[in-house]
Order: sequence, then C-alpha cells, then structure tokens
Amino acid sequence: MIDESLLNRLIEEMSSKGAEYAEARYHSIVRTSIIVLNGMVIGVGKEVKEGIALRAVAEGGLGFASSTSLNTEDALAAARRAVMAAKTSAKIRRNPVRMGSARLGRAKYSVVEREPLDDVSLDDKVKSLIEEYKALQLEKNGFKVSSLTLHYAESMETKVVVTSDGAHVESRVPRVVVFYNIAASNGGKQANRFFELGGSGGYEVYRGFNLAKQIQDDIESLYIALTRAGSPPKGWMDVIVSPELVGLIVHESAGHPSEADRVLGREAAQAGMSFRSYYKEERIGSEHVTVVDDPTIPGSLGFYLYDDEGVAARERVLYDHGRLAELLHNRETASVYGVESNAAARAMDYESEPIIRMANTYMKPGDYSFEELVEDVKHGVYIKKYMEWNIDDVRWGQRYVGLEAYIIENGELKQPVTNVVLETTTKNFYSSIDAVGKDLKFYAGICGKGEPAQGVPVWMGGPHVRLRNVYIG
Repeated sequence: MIDESLLNRLIEEMSSKGAEYAEARYHSIVRTSIIVLNGMVIGVGKEVKEGIALRAVAEGGLGFASSTSLNTEDALAAARRAVMAAKTSAKIRRNPVRMGSARLGRAKYSVVEREPLDDVSLDDKVKSLIEEYKALQLEKNGFKVSSLTLHYAESMETKVVVTSDGAHVESRVPRVVVFYNIAASNGGKQANRFFELGGSGGYEVYRGFNLAKQIQDDIESLYIALTRAGSPPKGWMDVIVSPELVGLIVHESAGHPSEADRVLGREAAQAGMSFRSYYKEERIGSEHVTVVDDPTIPGSLGFYLYDDEGVAARERVLYDHGRLAELLHNRETASVYGVESNAAARAMDYESEPIIRMANTYMKPGDYSFEELVEDVKHGVYIKKYMEWNIDDVRWGQRYVGLEAYIIENGELKQPVTNVVLETTTKNFYSSIDAVGKDLKFYAGICGKGEPAQGVPVWMGGPHVRLRNVYIG
C-alpha cells in the first residue's frame, strides 16, 4: 500500500508545473491463477502489478505518465513527465481539454469477502477444480469431450484516487472468475463452447458458480448440437432470444455505441465508431426496451462506487423505453457535451489511463414468464445458447449463430436445431421486441477497448425477449 501523502505531493508538483487539473492514482492488482487441462494442473501463477498513474491538463492538453516505483523522486519525475506531455499535446490539439464538473467523492469502500480468498489454501483451490472435472460425464453414445480447459483467476484490486479539485477515493475490490473451454466431437462433427463466470467478493463467489453443474449443462448442449439437432429453419418468423444472447447483444449494440469517445470519433482507429454519431432519430426500439449500465450492483464483476476520476457512480440509462438516452461519459467528454460525468472512466491498471468503459450493461426485465413468451408463437425458433457472433464497426449490422436452439410450433418447443443464424441491425432487433421476460440473468465477461488495449471486467445480461417477424438464415 502507498503512503497517501505521496499522492498529495504529486498533485502539488503537477500543479506547480502548470497543471490546471491534476490526478494521481495508486493502483494495485494481485492476481492468482490456476489452469487445469483435462483434469491435470498445467499452470499456477501469481502476478502483482502495482504503481502510480498520473494525469495532468495543462495549456489545454492532456498528459499521462506512470511509475512502477513508489520512490518519491521517481514518482515526482513521472508527475513532471505528465505535465510536459500535456503541454506538448496542447500544441497539436484543435480544441482544449477541459475536465467538467462532477459529483466527486471523498470516500473509502471495500467489497466484503464472506469467505476471504486468503483463508482458502492454494492446494484446496486446485483440489476443488480437479474434483469438479472428475464429477463430469464426458462421453455418451459416441459423443465425447476431447478437451476441457478450466482457468480459475482471483484478484484483489486496490486503488486510491486523488484529484486537484477535491476527489479522494480509496477502494478495495476482490474478484473471482472462471473461464472454461469445452471441445467436443461426435463422429466427424466437432463443436466447442467457451464460457465465463465471475463476480466480486471472496471464495463464496466461486462456490456459488456450481461449476460442475454449469459445465455439465454446456456439455449436454454440445451433445444435443452434435447428435440430435437438425438443420436450422430459414425465413421470416418469430424468435425468442435467451438472456445469454440478450446480454451479449446489449453489450455490443447498446453499450459500445453509447460510449461518448466513440461517438466523438476518438476510438475509430482502435475499437470502432458508433451509429450514434450520425443517427438522427429519437427512437431505436420498441417501448418494451430499456437498457442500462450500472456499476453499483452488489456482487457484480464490474462493480465500483466511484470511477477512476473520483466521480460517484450511478445507473446510466442508455435506451429508455425504445428511445436513445444517455451516453457514457468521463469528465472530458461530459464537458464537450455540456453535461455532468456519469462516472464511466476506468483504467485496467496503473500503466493505463482511464477511458470510457461499461460496467454492468443489461436490458431491464418485463412481466412475461418464459412459458407466456412461447405460447403466443405459432411458428418460430428459440435460441438458447450461441457459439459465435460478429458486429460491424459502427455497432449496427450484426450476426449471431446459435449452438442450441429449438423449433417452436403452436406455442410449444419442438425438435432441437443448431447453426441458427440471426442476422439483423441494431434498430431492427430492438424494434422487433414485443415482449420482455421477467427472468433477469447476468453473465461475466472481459471487455476489450483502447490502444494500447485494455481489458476490464464486466457483467452483461437481460431476460428472455420475443422478436416478431425477423429473418433467420
């Protein structure tokens, strides 16, 4: 941990060198990982990333520097580099950088570990993963799982953020994530399933995954796809989309295009653009569609109460009953738009500057049960799990391929099908929704963005939704 007086001194140093705004962030991540392949441990590691990140606004430019050393002289040198970088960048900027006003915090918070990560030995964690593997049924009637990789990762993220205009926020967030990849075959057919589970908290998060049951369910989906599933239907029909796919869709086609830096064109060379840069209509979907991003959900993988600029977090409404609503802002883009920052600035580590990021993006649930959604479909398809997807650079045209899906006839689920292709546009998808389920579920992910690339933990989710008369190819 850092002596906080050093952060205050760094703020003073940057201010004395001409910074109108100065920001110092101590950022530490201690991460432990275990990799198990087909029941055998192939890797165990521990990584500590600790350092100081510094930003300065001077003469209308923005500069960033970092230091892995917590030595006072090294940190002061980095502070001076941040100011120098700001003054240099000011010479080539068309418009000066300004940090808008915001609800800044002076707070200290920590996610409570009901079962502290350090209280469970590494040996016990390894043993648990191996036992989960041994509990699985991996072969049936010619079908077999040829490869199963489990990757357990736990981390403790500690931050102290101090700004020259009054923010002072300390935070401590433990997280647990499990990735797994299943490769299966049946005769000459092959398929795979990659999935991720995650949340904030202690080892109780891992126990709550019920990992063997979760993996066995995905093995069964692969079994169905490779042994029983027929060819997908084609044509115009009603489609019910599962929470798993809804979560991915809202992340990609509501969350990313609502990032203000994308809308301003600043991400064009790194991660793409946004249709919200030029889309002039107020409505993007039906009245049943509300999509929000909320960092404050307890236990979520993307949890935080203050962002990396010291701004208090809250729910951000991106699509409001089918209408375009908020953008995700940091203090800089909020100033451009004449609004207040809604606390979307996040950095992956001390070597990274805060950029606009999602946290937990999801579609608000409605009132329908799954049975009610299905019973009103005469001819259609239910897409339960997906295997691949893609979306264009402006987050408009998109395509999703189902791994496990079922024909719907006269309000009943019938035979399984696979390789169902839903190809649509953002407006068509959200406008086709006529009913939204009440079964809200969340899914974990690591969201990538930026140059150099930054990956940050997120949740994405939603309920089942029903689409009317969309094209399945």
